[in-house]
Amino acid sequence: MNGVAMGTVEKPLIDRAAAASGVRRLLVLGGGLILLAAVLALFGHAYGAIALVIIFGALAIAGIAAIFATALGFVQFTGRIAEGAIAKDFLDTARTGTLIVDRKGRIIYANRAYGEATGATTAASVKTLERLLAREPEASEAIYALANLARENRAGHREFRLPRSLSGSEAAPAAHWYRASVRPLATSSGMLQAWQILDITADRKHEESSFQDLQHAIDYLDKAPAGFFAADADYRIAYLNATLAGWLDVDLSEFKPFSRSILEFVPEVSHALLSPRANASDPDVPTVIDLDLVTERGQSLPVRLLRRSAEGDAAAPGIVRTLVLNRGGDNEAPGSLEVVEARFTRFFNSSPMAIAALDEHGRVVRANAVFGQLFGQEAAAGGAEIERSLREGGREGLRQALAAATTGRAGIPAIDAEIEGEPPRSVRLYISAVPKAGGDTDEAAILYGVDITEQRVLEDQYAKSQKMQAIGNLAGGIAHDFNNVLTIITASVDFLLLNHRTGDPSFQDLLLIKQSANRAASLVRQLLAYSRRQTMRPKMLSLTDVIADMHLLLKRVSGDNTKLERHHERDLWPVMADIGQFEQVITNLVQNARDAMPGGGKITISTRNVPADEARRFGYGELTEGDYVLVEVADTGTGMPAEVAERIFEPFFTTKEIGKGTGLGLSMVYGIVKQSGGFIFVESTQGEGTAFRIFLPRHIPVQVAAIKSDAGSVAVSNAKMDLSGTASILLVEDEDHVRAGNVRALKMRGYEVHEAASGIEALEVMEELEGRIDLVVSDVVMPEMDGPTLLREMRQKRPDLKFIFVSGYAEDAFAKNLPEGEKFGFLAKPFSLRDLAVSVKTMLDE
Repeated sequence: MNGVAMGTVEKPLIDRAAAASGVRRLLVLGGGLILLAAVLALFGHAYGAIALVIIFGALAIAGIAAIFATALGFVQFTGRIAEGAIAKDFLDTARTGTLIVDRKGRIIYANRAYGEATGATTAASVKTLERLLAREPEASEAIYALANLARENRAGHREFRLPRSLSGSEAAPAAHWYRASVRPLATSSGMLQAWQILDITADRKHEESSFQDLQHAIDYLDKAPAGFFAADADYRIAYLNATLAGWLDVDLSEFKPFSRSILEFVPEVSHALLSPRANASDPDVPTVIDLDLVTERGQSLPVRLLRRSAEGDAAAPGIVRTLVLNRGGDNEAPGSLEVVEARFTRFFNSSPMAIAALDEHGRVVRANAVFGQLFGQEAAAGGAEIERSLREGGREGLRQALAAATTGRAGIPAIDAEIEGEPPRSVRLYISAVPKAGGDTDEAAILYGVDITEQRVLEDQYAKSQKMQAIGNLAGGIAHDFNNVLTIITASVDFLLLNHRTGDPSFQDLLLIKQSANRAASLVRQLLAYSRRQTMRPKMLSLTDVIADMHLLLKRVSGDNTKLERHHERDLWPVMADIGQFEQVITNLVQNARDAMPGGGKITISTRNVPADEARRFGYGELTEGDYVLVEVADTGTGMPAEVAERIFEPFFTTKEIGKGTGLGLSMVYGIVKQSGGFIFVESTQGEGTAFRIFLPRHIPVQVAAIKSDAGSVAVSNAKMDLSGTASILLVEDEDHVRAGNVRALKMRGYEVHEAASGIEALEVMEELEGRIDLVVSDVVMPEMDGPTLLREMRQKRPDLKFIFVSGYAEDAFAKNLPEGEKFGFLAKPFSLRDLAVSVKTMLDE
């Protein structure tokens, strides 16, 4: 339908609904008159006749009056539009062909557009879409689907393509696109079906043309001699053209919008150049940036970026468009001033060192990207003096260096300072003068800044480690000498106790000496624990079970005024630790937490798994890569200042009153954790509390082929065990009093004892006896030849020789110097006479 004349309404091809409506009105009027006459007839012929005359007379008078009123213009019957007339006129003149059928498929209505779309010119030639298209292969499936929807009183639409027009009006048949739809139509006479069909060929041609134009535009942009990309505020690439993709070695077939960041191709030192603040300028003027990109193959690509943000772009809000010019290779004219300037700018921006030109007042004239990262974009933008970015301690040094630079002085010493912010960053600054060569430049000095924060952290960690190691070596050496002294005291007291009974007046004094020696031995063990030379028997543990078993003990340790809580993660990883020493660690930490809360409070013990990626997020530089099990003991006590927390693990350092602590408790904790391969850190805030975090390495069980026999350790204490014997024993000990006591103790048990003061002397004794020795009991640390060396020498002639090492250090401290799988016994100093006898008897029996 090409158009409708103004003021005219085309008649539909079929409108049985309108015809039925007119007939219905006439039938209703006739029936009403007949009914009225019948009613009047009931009253009799006389009254009925008179009533009929009166009614028809009144209708006649009304009709004549209406005719005259209409003629004179007093009455207009067209002033009020009949009900549904507007909708019907709209449907009659609609561009979309409309067909209405009833449930039996009989056509109720078809407008003129439907006839023009389907080629029907008369009411008799109108057919339904099902009849028209049932045999068209391209449309039959779509019409079948619509017919099923119609039978289910559902609406839907389909589009299909035909090789010719349905109207048949074209001289040369051409393909046409149609959109057909159906929907149920509820009326007073029942449910009808409204079918519509529209020729959308022109729309499809317009879409195809627009798509083709878009394809051409994209093709032009892709094959442009310059690169182009668009990125959002998070630097994610929304689009990049083929030229830039080729430069960066990016496979466009695998690239997905917003899947990659442009920062992947920009060196880290130049990231700040792309920040919105760094590009805050006139939005109508593109920002020019010279830098080097990094391709997928790791090659450097010098480029110039022209960036511009489209303000108020509703289609792509926040997207920044960037044109990329290749400045490498043959793309530059050699020797041109612009090329030299661009090359300098790239080097300037790509430098890993912060560089800035300062005026004589210390204000930034220009700066590179790293300077903005280190000192902040506000400082890099200029206007403010650079010293305001530094903490007070470094400002005076910068002023003096800047004053020296303005006078042209050379060789200005470097300045170490801290930049404001949390956490503060350490920086080393170098200032050099700018020679006055004329011109209008405001540059008075060049500042070079190197971030040394990580270097400082490593230096502090190394210094702390060296300090702890030195203290550990000192403590270990003291502990070794103390053990020899305590061994002598313990052996002497044991000999004296053998000659005194319980009722003897000296018995209690001797017992007090023995108890004091045992207490001193406990302190020595704490020193050994700190120096990581304590004897440990690690085994696979579940910390949840260990802490659960300690609950009653920890409740007593924490006291009545303290609330003790435990929180454990499920499926905790196993660790390798000495259960007895780990219990000491937890007990000591709970006791310290209790002492930090004199008025009461809450102690929380929690355990959980910490994967390697989470461990890195803690930010502890000393913590090595790996999976850990975290044990945290936290309190709500008084906390401690930073200077106290820094020294908390040092031996003999304590904040408690005299007589209330030795200062070895946390030192022991530190040593045990370290010897177990773990790490311990303290976090404390004054007035809020303290948290100790212990990281123990995750243990992955492996199949062990054989378990080492520890036959010579202080064995099962059996009161009925016969500790006597007649074997030949060689006792090697460089401490005369210790050796004398041990010889005496073994001879009292019936053994034949030979003694030597060194390893070399022991070899000589062995040779004199022609190897007739059943057991060697040797100290580990001796002059000239230590215990492990002595063992290797003796095993060359006597591979089956039984050996017991005696040491105040941990077994692992010297076992690593022995061949793999070497069997030996171990007796830790200080020991009693019975410990020595039991160890010897056990080894000989084995």
